[in-house]
Amino acid sequence: MNRKQERVASFIERHVGKELDPHYLGFFDCFNEGMFYEAHEVLETLWLAERQRPNASFYKGLIQLAGAFVHLQKSRTQPAASLLRLARTNLERYPEVHERLDVGLVLGSIDECLRQLMANPEAAIKLLRIRLELR
Repeated sequence: MNRKQERVASFIERHVGKELDPHYLGFFDCFNEGMFYEAHEVLETLWLAERQRPNASFYKGLIQLAGAFVHLQKSRTQPAASLLRLARTNLERYPEVHERLDVGLVLGSIDECLRQLMANPEAAIKLLRIRLELR
């Protein structure tokens, strides 16, 4: 296991035995610490296992959200905006609160990110931040 894989595993391991899947919880740790690539990696394992199940689009939307922020970190506004739209499309299929995440709040944050990106992409990149919290 390389250093990055060990780090990703550590985000998962700290949540083993909790009420929700450790990959899901680890995703929030990574995302909120600004480690968006790692957030994607942590949740991808769960998404792959759930691809034919009801939560597949939910996890995919969260992965796309993390991917959008990877692009923002690299000042690539168009790919970021595209992934934000895809994330929104996938997440809007779910109720206001799903898997203890306030999906409505996340959708509103995505909309605000897109508005900022369209108004002033260079400035928006420095301002964009979504903090994901479970209820």
